[in-house]
Amino acid sequence: MTFNRTDSDGCMSTNDTVALMASGASGNTADELEFTRALTAVCHSLAQQLITDAEGASHDIAITTVGAATETEAEDVSRTVSRSNLLKAAVFGNDPNWGRVLSAVGTTAAQFDPDQIDVTINGVMVCRNGAIGDSRDNVDMAAARAVDIVIDLKAGNHQATVWSNDLTHDYVEENSAYSS
Repeated sequence: MTFNRTDSDGCMSTNDTVALMASGASGNTADELEFTRALTAVCHSLAQQLITDAEGASHDIAITTVGAATETEAEDVSRTVSRSNLLKAAVFGNDPNWGRVLSAVGTTAAQFDPDQIDVTINGVMVCRNGAIGDSRDNVDMAAARAVDIVIDLKAGNHQATVWSNDLTHDYVEENSAYSS
């Protein structure tokens, strides 16, 4: 729900590790629900910091798929969209290009009717029922770092969010400037 739902560039890093250890030596016991909530909040914060801190990133993107038939399908759609270099480049250019969202969704095995899908970017429904929605001019992607993309498949009651970032000149420079 946190670290496993972040996807900066689709590549797994061999250097990123999360470890939680407890010896029990204190003798304290925590309420399981309270501990889970607190741990999830800490992990979510750290995962968001990884996305914000990624090489050269200038936008943090939250991709939420709602109305999916299963949570697995919702996660697959969000992750697939998060890995689209075309979408990442559009976000870098402050372009609310919903066509790039739909093209990524179309490569998944998720259940949906292309004539029913909605896409909302930063609160503006730019795609309604698989066609042009509200004007893309109403989407301001330059004023803030955060970009929220909501994809409504209208195929069920499940949802999932994957967090990513844009593809910038700095990302390419930083990842091409050294030899390993």
